[in-house]
Amino acid sequence: MEHIRNFSIIAHIDHGKSTLADRIIQECGAVSERELTSQMMDTMDIEQERGITIKAQSVRLDYVKDGKHYNLNLIDTPGHVDFSYEVSKSLASSDGALLIVDAAQGVEAQTIANVYLALDNNLELLPVINKIDLPAAEPERVAEEIETSIGIDATDALMVSAKSGLGIRELIDAIVERIPAPEGDPDAPTKAIIYDSWFDPYLGALALVRVFDGEISKNQNVLLMSNKEQHQVLDLMYPHPLKRQKTQAIKTGEIGIVVLGLKDVGSVNVGDTITDAKNPTAEPVGNYEPAKPFVFAGLYPIDTDKFEDLRDALDKLKLNDSSLSYEPETSVALGFGFRVGFLGMLHMEVIKERLEREFNLDLIATAPSVVYNVYLTSGELVEVQNPSELPESNLIDHIDEPYVKATVITPSEYLGNVMNLLVSKRGMQEKMDYLNEERVLLEYSIPMNEIVVDFYDQLKSISKGYASFDYEPIGFRQGDLVKLDVRVAGDVVDALSVIVPRTAAEHRGRALVKNMKEIVPRQLFEVAIQASLGNKVIARETVKSMGKNVTAKCYGGDITRKRKLLEKQKAGKKRMKSIGKVNLPQEAFMSVLKMD
Repeated sequence: MEHIRNFSIIAHIDHGKSTLADRIIQECGAVSERELTSQMMDTMDIEQERGITIKAQSVRLDYVKDGKHYNLNLIDTPGHVDFSYEVSKSLASSDGALLIVDAAQGVEAQTIANVYLALDNNLELLPVINKIDLPAAEPERVAEEIETSIGIDATDALMVSAKSGLGIRELIDAIVERIPAPEGDPDAPTKAIIYDSWFDPYLGALALVRVFDGEISKNQNVLLMSNKEQHQVLDLMYPHPLKRQKTQAIKTGEIGIVVLGLKDVGSVNVGDTITDAKNPTAEPVGNYEPAKPFVFAGLYPIDTDKFEDLRDALDKLKLNDSSLSYEPETSVALGFGFRVGFLGMLHMEVIKERLEREFNLDLIATAPSVVYNVYLTSGELVEVQNPSELPESNLIDHIDEPYVKATVITPSEYLGNVMNLLVSKRGMQEKMDYLNEERVLLEYSIPMNEIVVDFYDQLKSISKGYASFDYEPIGFRQGDLVKLDVRVAGDVVDALSVIVPRTAAEHRGRALVKNMKEIVPRQLFEVAIQASLGNKVIARETVKSMGKNVTAKCYGGDITRKRKLLEKQKAGKKRMKSIGKVNLPQEAFMSVLKMD
C-alpha cells in the first residue's frame, strides 16, 4: 500500500482537467504517442464535442521515482454543478485531490464548491495553477486568490501548462511525495465502495470500486449492502482508457473494475458498499444516498407510435446513467410520454440529445419544473412534479418550494447587473465578499424554480461571460404560488401549465401568450390564446385566420352572389372554430421558458 496513490482532479468547467489527465497519462507512458488522443478520458461523443466531462473516469498508471514503482489511480471528475453527485462519490474513494485553477480566470464558483466536497472527505489538496503559458496568465494573483477565497496555503502551488506539458513531471513527483498512501486492514472483512457503474454489452453491469479493507477476489461471493443482494465475482480488471488489465484480486487500497454479470445497473448503485457474503463488514463506507433528481420535464415522441421505442431507449440509457429516473405519463395535448427526473438543466440537455442521436427519436420536451411540497387542508402532504397535477386551489393550505444557496463570482464592474438579476429571481442576499479589487463573491438563497431555465444564460449575458455560478439545495420554504394555465382555442394545454408566484402571474401570463402568438401557426379560423388562473382569464392574444379569396371565381354579376359566398365562408369558419384542432409546434412548449 505504501506505493499506491489514489487522487482525483477537481476544477471549474474549462480549467483544463481533461487535458491535464491526458498529459499525466502520457508522462507515465500508459499509452504510446500513436495511441494518444485529446480528452482520452472523455469517451462519449457529446463530451468530445462540447469539451465537457459528463462522467467521471478512472485510470491506473505505473510511475517510477527514485527506483521505486508506484501505482497512481487517477480519477477525472466532471466540473459542472449538475454532476456534483459523481464528484462527491469519486472524492470519497480518493486520498488526495489536485485542485486545478486557470491562471487567467482564477478561482470560480464551482472551484469553491468542489473544494468543500474535498475537505468534507478529509483529502490532501494540492493547488495546481494551469495554463501559465497564456498571455493573460497571472499565476501570482491566482495563488493569492486561492489563499483568500478558499483558505488553503498556495505558496508551494504547482505551476503547469497541461497543453505544452510544462511542469507535469514535477506535478507527478509532488503527487507521490504529498498525497498520502491509502490506509486499511488487509486482514479485515472485504469493504469497498462503488463510485461508478456502467453497462458493457458483453460483460453486463460493471462496478468501479475502491477497496478500503480486505480484498475482492475472483469467484468470491459478495454482498451489496444497500439492497442485500448477493452475487459472484466473475472477473476483475484494472481500469485503463485503451486496454484493461485482468487480475485475480483487488487488494486493500487499490481501485479496480468488478464484473458481476448483471443484466442492468439497477442493482449496482453508486455509493453502495461491497462486502463478503459469508463474513460481512460491520459498517458500510459512509452513508449511501441515491442520486436525487432536482429538475423534472416531460419527454414525448413527436410520432406517437414511437412511445415503446422511447421506453426502450430510456431503459438502455439508464444502464449507463443510474441517476436517471422516469415514469410514464399522459398529456391531452401530447399523448403518451414520460416524466423524467434530471440532476439539472445540463443533464436534461445531454439526455435529450443522447436519446435523439443514439436512438433516432424526435422528441418534444415540456418546460422543466421542480418538486413542490403541497400541503392540503386535510393535513395531507402531496409531492407535485408536474404542474398539471396540482390539486384545486380550494383544497390547498400552502405550497413549499425548494430553495438553493447560489454562489456567484463576478468581476466588480458587473456587480450591479448581477445583483439586479438575482433580486428579479426572488433571491435574498446572504453574503458578499470582495476576493480582491476586481472580483466579488455573492451568496444568495433563491427558489430553485427561478434558476432551472435560463438563469445561467442571463448571468453569462449580463457579465459578458465572466461570472461563474454554482448552487446547492438548502431545503423547502413556503411560497405564495399559483398554477398558470394556457388555453388554445378554448382548450387547456396541460403540457404548458406552470407554477408561478402569485405576484408575477399576470406579467408572466401576458409574456407567455405574446410569445405563443408568434409561434402558433395560423389556421383557417381565429385562434384565441389565453392565460388563466383557474377559470379567470388574465391575458389574451388572438392569432388571425388565414385569408382565402372565395370571391375570386366571380367575374362580374350581382353583388348578392359575392355576399352569399362571403356569408357561407363566415358560417364555415364559425363551424370550423368549434371543431378545429390546433397542432402546436415544439417552439410553443419552449415559449414557457421565455416568459420574462
